[in-house]
Amino acid sequence: MSDGKILIVDDNKSVLSALEILLQFEYKHVTTLFNPNQISSLKNLIDFDIVLLDMNFSAGVNTGNEGLFWLKEIKKRAPNTSVIMMTAYGAIDLAVEALKEGASDFILKPWNNDKLLATVKSAYLLRKSQKEIHQLKKNENNLKQVINQDHNYIIGNSKALTSALNLTRKVAKTDINVLITGENGTGKELIARELHRISTRKEEVFISVDMGSISETLFESELFGHTKGAFTDAKEDRAGKFEAANGGTLFLDEIGNLSLQTQAKLLSAIQNRIIVRVGSNKPIKVDIRLICATNCNLNQMVIDGIFREDLLYRINTIHIEVPPLRDREKDVLLLADFYLKKFSSKYGKPQVRINTTAQEKLMSYRWPGNVRELQHTMERAVILCEGNILKSNDFLLTNKISTSIESGPNTLDEMEHLMINNALNKNDGNYSAAANQLGISRQTLYNKIKKMNH
Repeated sequence: MSDGKILIVDDNKSVLSALEILLQFEYKHVTTLFNPNQISSLKNLIDFDIVLLDMNFSAGVNTGNEGLFWLKEIKKRAPNTSVIMMTAYGAIDLAVEALKEGASDFILKPWNNDKLLATVKSAYLLRKSQKEIHQLKKNENNLKQVINQDHNYIIGNSKALTSALNLTRKVAKTDINVLITGENGTGKELIARELHRISTRKEEVFISVDMGSISETLFESELFGHTKGAFTDAKEDRAGKFEAANGGTLFLDEIGNLSLQTQAKLLSAIQNRIIVRVGSNKPIKVDIRLICATNCNLNQMVIDGIFREDLLYRINTIHIEVPPLRDREKDVLLLADFYLKKFSSKYGKPQVRINTTAQEKLMSYRWPGNVRELQHTMERAVILCEGNILKSNDFLLTNKISTSIESGPNTLDEMEHLMINNALNKNDGNYSAAANQLGISRQTLYNKIKKMNH
């Protein structure tokens, strides 16, 4: 027996009784109405899955207009409820009119029990399917909201930052590809999220992919997905990041770290907006807004032959340069105050403030690690402070390790940092070339740099 809720509306009590008896063995909830005017007083009309509605109620009237009137009223109040029309006076044009007004089917009196049950069952399954789709869409929207939640903010009013934000707002409403560049820790992903937040795709998902953390062997699977059995660990079909971002925004961070081989695969997907899962031949169309980011000099990499020129043109329709913190004037104090409040609340240390000397120290520092370094500096200071005033000596600021051999590294970590910095400088920031010089994999180099920056 189904949990479906059925409402029968007919001015013939014999018809109501016959239908109630027939349907009560199939559906748990069967309600009958003798007078159609009672429909207006039903508070739970929207809860019914199916309404069986007579076409004529007044004696001697066979036009079907009464039924059409109440059909419209039902669809106004319960648009997702399936309505099956019933009449003893069959006419093709009347049936067509009812279907146009939203009826799901048409039954002639006297009916065949088996056919009527089949018609009602079909309408119920359709209604059930629609409910499931509605719930899935609701769950999807809730999930998108969770994924798109971003508690980080773009703080500052310096001329350099304002210029970048103005350009961001200009291009946000379009679907053109955007390349965001800037040093590590400047907030490139925040700019990407801002582009999505004020775009026409803001209700859809924002998918962020750290290209530097994806190994070359898993590149296609991660971005384009795979089918069950495509390789040893492919236990089931899986959508890639391109499919996951369909309808929304795809953010490819650290795009300068890709090898030429993976660049070619990415170019094809970006150019055609079509991907093919690993292990499949079926092309899948994707509708995405593409945003890329890097701290590398892609133009120089093109000259050096380690980045495809056609890929650069494809991703670089609009270029947004995120300024380093040292070029953002007094934004340092605004950011410091923001993080001070955030971490004071987090660690239960209210009313903490920074004295003037400490502010001057923060202002004069070059911040080689940019906003990320400032964030970690403020968190460390709040955790370690013993009073409610942060003084100059509460901020342990040291300049980035010198890249000259004469600087004399004192520890193994410093030596490693020095070698990595030298290799990156020599190779204009290209991870693949630097890793090759150091004799390690690009993935290992990326992990070491990530550890250095945190």
